Amino acid sequence: MTGKRIKLGLSILGMVAMLAGGVRADVKMAVDLPAQEFAPQDVRLLDGPFKDAMERDAHYLLGLEPDRLLSGFRTEAGLPPKAGKYGGWESQGIAGHTLGHYLSACARMYQDTGNPEFLNRVSYVVDQLAECQKANGNGYVAAIPNGKAIFAEVARGEIRSQDFNLDGAWVPWYTIHKEFAGLIDAYRFCGDAKALAVATNFADWVSATTQNLTDTQWQKMLVCEQGGMNEAMANLYALTGNTNYLNLAEKFYHRAVMDPLARGDDLLDGLHSNMQIPKTIGAARLYELTGQPRYADIAKFFWDRVALHRSYVIGGNGDSEHFFPVSNFARHLDAATCETCCTYNMLKLTLHLFEWSPSAAEMDFYERALYNDILASQDPDTGMFVYLMSLQPGGFKTYSTPQDSFWCCVGSGMENHSRYGQAIYLRGDDSLYVNLFIASELSWPDKGLVVRQETKFPDQDTTRVTFQCRQPVKLALKIRWPSWAETLSVRVNGWKQKISGTPGSYVTIDRVWSEGDHVEVRLPMKLHLEPLPGTKDMVAVLYGPIVLAGELGTNGMPADPYAQDQTKFVRWPAVPVPVWVADESSLLKHIRPTGQPLTFRTKNLGHPDDVTLVPFYRVTHQRYTVYWHVLSPSAWRLQEAEIKHQWDQESARLAVWENKAAADTKAGK
Repeated sequence: MTGKRIKLGLSILGMVAMLAGGVRADVKMAVDLPAQEFAPQDVRLLDGPFKDAMERDAHYLLGLEPDRLLSGFRTEAGLPPKAGKYGGWESQGIAGHTLGHYLSACARMYQDTGNPEFLNRVSYVVDQLAECQKANGNGYVAAIPNGKAIFAEVARGEIRSQDFNLDGAWVPWYTIHKEFAGLIDAYRFCGDAKALAVATNFADWVSATTQNLTDTQWQKMLVCEQGGMNEAMANLYALTGNTNYLNLAEKFYHRAVMDPLARGDDLLDGLHSNMQIPKTIGAARLYELTGQPRYADIAKFFWDRVALHRSYVIGGNGDSEHFFPVSNFARHLDAATCETCCTYNMLKLTLHLFEWSPSAAEMDFYERALYNDILASQDPDTGMFVYLMSLQPGGFKTYSTPQDSFWCCVGSGMENHSRYGQAIYLRGDDSLYVNLFIASELSWPDKGLVVRQETKFPDQDTTRVTFQCRQPVKLALKIRWPSWAETLSVRVNGWKQKISGTPGSYVTIDRVWSEGDHVEVRLPMKLHLEPLPGTKDMVAVLYGPIVLAGELGTNGMPADPYAQDQTKFVRWPAVPVPVWVADESSLLKHIRPTGQPLTFRTKNLGHPDDVTLVPFYRVTHQRYTVYWHVLSPSAWRLQEAEIKHQWDQESARLAVWENKAAADTKAGK
C-alpha cells in the first residue's frame, strides 16, 4: 500500500462519477429514470447523528484486519493464509460473506470521506482476491468450506433443494453474491479495473458451472438462499455489455416466489423474508435494463405488500427472519423481530422505485426505516450492530462483538452507515429532489452548483438550504412534504412562498437560483399514534417520523449485551411493562414534553408507573417498549387483577432466569 497508490486514489475521485451510475456508455437503459442518484462523493454529511454514526463505522472498518477476512480465501485456493480467521460466522459455513460487504463499505467510505486509507484497503483486498483466483485457475474465488466440491456437484446437476449444510457450507450462492457486490462497488466507486476483471472471471466461472443445468434443476437449486445473484449479474452486464451476464441474471429467477408476485398474489406468509427481498431488487434492476414490465410488477407489488402492510412501526419486518400473516402482528411482538438485513434491502428496493416514479410515499417509508431501524441498529459506544431488532415489550437490543460475530447483519451493517448520503438528494435533468432533512452538502459539478443543507432535524423542525453557484442556475427545487406534517411553510430569501400540495407530496419551487439564495423550510411535528396492525389496543407513539420508546431501566439486563450468537438473548425474559389507561380521544393529552429535545413524559397514564419517552434510535443498553397496551378506564377495572397477576409471573420468571445466568457465569458457561 504505497504512496503512489494513495496519489492515484486521490485522482480517482474525479473520475468515478461516470461509473457510479453503474452503466457503460454503450449499454442503453431500457427505462428512463426521472430521478437519479448522485455519486457518493457528491454528498458530504455535516455534523449530526448520521455523520456521528458514519464516523463510528469508519473507525470500526479501519480497525479490521483484511488478512483475517482473506484467510479462508487463501486456504481454499491452496495458499498459506497470512493471518487467522475471525470468529463467528467467518469461521463457519458462510465464511467469506463479510469480505464482500467490507469491500462495499470501504469503497463507499472512500467516496464519503476521501480518506485514501479506504482506497488502500480496497486495492489490497482486490489484489489478494486476484491472487487467489489465479491460484484456483478457473475463475473461482471464495472462502466457502468445501466450495469447490459443492459446485462440482452443481455442475454435474446434483442439486440440493434446501441447503448445503452436509458439506459444511450454508448458502453458497448467497455468500458469492456478497463477493460480487463488493467487487462491483470497488470498480464503481474506486475505479479499480482489477476488481472488474476478477468479477467477470468469476461470472464466467458461474456461467460454465451452471451451463448444463436444466430449468428444473435451476428451480430446485434456487430454493436455497441465493442473495441477489440476479442483481449482481445484471450489474455486470450493465458495466460490461456482455449479454451472457444478462442471461445469467434471468436464470436466477425463482419462479415459485416471483410468478405469484408478478400476478399480484401475496403468498409470502412463512417465507424467509431476506431471501425474497434481494430477488425483487434484482427484478427491479432487470426492469431498468430490459424494460420488461413483468419485472417492474414484481418489484412494485412486493414493495407495497412489505413496506405498507408487513412492516412494524420502525420500518422493519418479519419475526425470526420470516414473514407471517398480516393479521398476526399481536403474536409477533418478541425479541426476534426485524432482521436488520431486511431493512437494508428494503431501502435499496425503495430507491429503485423512487427513481422510476418519484413519490413521497416511498421516501416517507425510507425516512421511517432509516431513523428508526438503521440508525437505531448501531451501538453508539462501540459502533457494533444489531441483528434482530427486538420489539418485545420490556426487551433490549443485542449487539455484535468486534471480532467474534460477523453475522449477515454485521456485513450489511458495515454498509448501512456508509450509505446515509444516498437518498438525501436525487436529481432530474433540471430538478433537485430534497428527500431527507439531514445536515449535508451536495456538489453538482454539471450545474456548477453546491447546495448546503443546515439543520438540526429532528431535534428542531426547520431546515435551511443555501445555494452556491458560479452563475445563475434555473432549477426546480422539489421539497418533500412528509405525510406526517399537517402543514409546511417555505421561505425563499426570507419571503414566504405560496405553495400548493398536500402532505405526502413534493412542493416545487422553480426559479433561477443565484449565489447566496436560501430556502427555509419548517415542518411542524406533533405527537401521533400508530396502532399495531390488526389490533385496537396496542399502539406506538411517534413525533413526526420519530418512533418514541419508553425507557424501562436496566433491571434484569444481562451484564454484557454483546453476543457471538445473535439469538443468545432471544429467550431472555422481559420485565413487566406499564399499561396505559385512558380513553383513546384523550391519550395524547397525557404525553407531555419535558423541555429536552424529543423527550416526553406520560402523566397519569401509566399503571403502575408513568414513563419517559425518547427516540428509539437513542435507546441503548437499557430495556424499552415501543408498542403499548392501552385500555379504557372501564376495561382496566375489569382486567387489573389479571394483569397484575401476569406482572407477578413475569417478575418471578425473570428472577429465576437471573439466578440461572449468575450460576452459569460463575461456572464459566
